Amino acid sequence: MTVMSERSKSIDVPRGSARFQELCQTLLSMYVPDGYRAEIIGGNIVVSPWSRGYYGNVMRSIRSQLDPYAPHTHHLESAPFLFAFPGQERAYGPDVYAAAASAFDTDSVFLDGEALSLVGELTSTSTRDVDWGDKLAVYGRAGVPVCLLVDMQKQQTTVFWGPSENGYNGSETTLFGNKLRIPKPFDCDLDTTDFIRP
Repeated sequence: MTVMSERSKSIDVPRGSARFQELCQTLLSMYVPDGYRAEIIGGNIVVSPWSRGYYGNVMRSIRSQLDPYAPHTHHLESAPFLFAFPGQERAYGPDVYAAAASAFDTDSVFLDGEALSLVGELTSTSTRDVDWGDKLAVYGRAGVPVCLLVDMQKQQTTVFWGPSENGYNGSETTLFGNKLRIPKPFDCDLDTTDFIRP
């Protein structure tokens, strides 16, 4: 049985170009089947399946390890929220993220992408190219300090830092089972042993 969520009559969308605002309104008013999520990627609304169950263990491990090192007043979560990047006409729902608590003080379903201090994306066969391409570039240009890409297909984790107009200036990759240094503002090690599927 599918249950439709109640939507308000007025749709609150982030500022941006008229086209981006139209995409936001369309996204909020469209029916998304159970088990799928919708994001604005590359000027299009893209519907993709939610993560597989065992991805939850990886997300939980990331949250529990990084939470003690998160910047003060930032929440480290994996709850489904859309972060808007109006200047780049994108709205993403990262798998794991750290964002300033103030970003959640809104009635809008679109949260401010500039409030992010970390994003983590776990790749799937349907999202891998977007995670490594569009999302990585947008997060870097938007100034998100740390981006963590957990490549579930290659069983490796890459951390990116040093955001700039050209994306990220630094990166380091390790295979699952090893430790990976997460740079400032976290400045800690991430043990990827729990990322290995039993």
